[in-house]
Amino acid sequence: MTAPTIVSRELNFESLMANTEFRIDQERAHITVDSEICRDCSVRGCLIACPAQLFVPTSDGGILFNYEQCFECGTCYMVCNEEGAITWTYPEGGHGVVFHRA
Repeated sequence: MTAPTIVSRELNFESLMANTEFRIDQERAHITVDSEICRDCSVRGCLIACPAQLFVPTSDGGILFNYEQCFECGTCYMVCNEEGAITWTYPEGGHGVVFHRA
């Protein structure tokens, strides 16, 4: 009897992202950012922590967030030190990020 063969396919970030689909809910963002609260933040951990780099500082001191390409990891919510600045929930069923293996 022979041992089963293990087939390993290396999966790096670039190949994972090439096969990633974002199913956008146009009616309800799963993350909202209160730019007024963000103006008082001196840490701005979301700018650094977001793996998709979706947080952008605005010229008036606020923060703009593009939820359409969010990985749904919740990191922004965890590092935010301003209560109420980020509201985060999972997207409604049928929406959000979908990772496909090539």
